[in-house]
Amino acid sequence: MERHMGARLLGGFQKFARTVVRASGHPMAFSLAITVILIWVLTGPWFHFGNTWLLVIDTVANIITFLMIFLIRNAQNRESEAVQLKLDELIRATQSAHNALLDIEELSVAELGQIKARFERLAQKAREESGAGQPELVSQPASPKPKHTNL
Repeated sequence: MERHMGARLLGGFQKFARTVVRASGHPMAFSLAITVILIWVLTGPWFHFGNTWLLVIDTVANIITFLMIFLIRNAQNRESEAVQLKLDELIRATQSAHNALLDIEELSVAELGQIKARFERLAQKAREESGAGQPELVSQPASPKPKHTNL
């Protein structure tokens, strides 16, 4: 029961976050923000441009910014995870790809550096062998290479 309730709350939050993030990126949201700012500016003389008048916009902006950070981060995490899963499936499905790269995002910075250096050497070698800079390299699809499992 507790796990089901937690999953429902998480699902509800994710749906809410997705809706807010999409709505906040809409041109109407920008128009609404501009309208609020114009109303605030126009009410300035009525409040004699006092500290309360300044505090209202500052407080509202800080609260909205604080909450939006979490909502946007949640959406980015989900999108990043989805892209990673799609890339993992492409790596898995491509015969000549290195399956050892499936969980590459879990490696340390040093391990990533070693793999990057290896791929840079492979790219440099391929450019040297093919005479890099030739226009036909852009239009020709790469031929599949034999699968190498050692990185």
